[in-house]
Amino acid sequence: MIGERTVRSNARLVVMLAYEGANLIDICGPLQTFSSATRLMGNRCTRPYVGTVASLAGGLVTTAPGLAIMTQSLAGLDCHAIDTLIVPGGSPQGAPVIVPELVAWITRRACAARRVASVCTGAFMLAATGLLDRKRVTTHWSWAERLAELHPKVRVDPDPIFIKEGKMWTSAGVTAGIDLALAQIAEDFGHHVALATARQLVMFIKRPGGQSQFSVPLASQLSEGEGFTGLHAWIADHLSGDLRVERLARQAGMSPRTFARLYKARVGRTPAKTVEAMRLEAACRALEESAAPIKRIATQVGYGDEQNLWRMFQRHLGVSPTEYRARFSSAADG
Repeated sequence: MIGERTVRSNARLVVMLAYEGANLIDICGPLQTFSSATRLMGNRCTRPYVGTVASLAGGLVTTAPGLAIMTQSLAGLDCHAIDTLIVPGGSPQGAPVIVPELVAWITRRACAARRVASVCTGAFMLAATGLLDRKRVTTHWSWAERLAELHPKVRVDPDPIFIKEGKMWTSAGVTAGIDLALAQIAEDFGHHVALATARQLVMFIKRPGGQSQFSVPLASQLSEGEGFTGLHAWIADHLSGDLRVERLARQAGMSPRTFARLYKARVGRTPAKTVEAMRLEAACRALEESAAPIKRIATQVGYGDEQNLWRMFQRHLGVSPTEYRARFSSAADG
């Protein structure tokens, strides 16, 4: 519940909506991020974040994983100015939840809020208000096509982790709500505070790439029983070595032709594409986490020389290794 300190301290009120079946991490992830930022700033913060979770009637609301959370009623917010309003996602019955009463409440209160945001499939609830019409938005990649079908006036982009269009913010699925909150903290208090918060949460201040660039080892193991989990672990440990198809086939105990055919069929990409992506991911990690010379990193991850690494970064990420390090290294904040 919101106390009198909210008004007295001129705090930034962050209202997270809740409903039966909402994704728990969509709710707690952003709220924890705002709370961590406020705690890190301490007495230096003249306008701290104060978060609350609100539902139609208040009381206990059961989230998607089964954990019930205590909420206050929407009516209890009538006398409070909302700084940031966030709609979480949730699809407990195999479809995004749309609560007409919440849609009406959002429509009524959004105009006075400084910013309005959605996490994951919360974009469906936000789109139902009409507030996203003619705006570029994102949602979880697996729901982007459906969002575009239901709301043709909304310009859906399935790749970004989050998008800001004026006062409207939308983000991709699950943990992307944390990325969104970090960006909003940076907007309010600057990059330094957002970076310190990200470090506290053991998060990127800004993730490289979009939704299409999720972890290569995990992506390669999505298919149950595809049989190459051990090989992928071996590749990750031998990135600087010979990883041509012939060597991989020998490691897998197959002929090169059989290996190449089975790998493509089961994993959905060629062995060479997996090796390339794993080397790129390892190079990104090294640039983010170490001060090692770029030439040494290129050798360690199997690119041979700096020029090969440079070409790979330009092709996949659109930046040079030097630019990437400046943006994403833990030392970038100086």
